[in-house]
Amino acid sequence: MLRNALEPWHILVVVLVMVVLFGSKKLPDTARSLGKSMRILKSEAKAMKSDAAEAPVATSSAAPAAPTPQAAQGSAVDSTR
Repeated sequence: MLRNALEPWHILVVVLVMVVLFGSKKLPDTARSLGKSMRILKSEAKAMKSDAAEAPVATSSAAPAAPTPQAAQGSAVDSTR
């Protein structure tokens, strides 16, 4: 069924449909926008990976945080009900 899934004429049909739908004037702008979006996505993914790699080192030396006043109030309210 998917033996010859993507052949050259498939790509040609997709390109033809894109030209008909968007017009030849809009395609360069669309491709440029897509390229910028892909670069942003790549840079954000790299930043997330580097943050994840640095996070265990930074949290192991930090002291545990004290409970917030809202959390303390919420537990007091819940215990009186």
